[in-house]
Amino acid sequence: MKLILLLVAVGLLWFISLLHIYWAFGGRWGSAAAIPVKEGEQKPAFTPKKWGTLFVAILILLASVIIVVQGGYLQGFQANGLSIIGSIVCAFVFITRAIGEFKYVGFFKKIKHSQFARYDTWFYSPLCLFLGIVYIILLF
Repeated sequence: MKLILLLVAVGLLWFISLLHIYWAFGGRWGSAAAIPVKEGEQKPAFTPKKWGTLFVAILILLASVIIVVQGGYLQGFQANGLSIIGSIVCAFVFITRAIGEFKYVGFFKKIKHSQFARYDTWFYSPLCLFLGIVYIILLF
């Protein structure tokens, strides 16, 4: 069961990372549903920069490596204090993202009228909660 959770989580993280790399280099597929919009408007709440998007992609890839190391599936690397701290940080980040900042993202967001908000409620936030739980499971 642990292996299946690990494989699903790593596969999702790799897909999300590749999607961010695609967006960083000008790709448009899925981008309309990836950025929250301001209340009462259809303008994005922020405009991501290329370097920022690439940085997020790298962090997501690093998060996938932490899962593999903490799960004990990377030859030559055993779970250690660094992978434990990384798992705790990743669990905190993903669960916090799922809860949200109470305006644009998360289960408790106020702005719910946009395409992003619908995707966030039904896909992004549950995905973040799932990933956070996977990190917690790998700690025990």
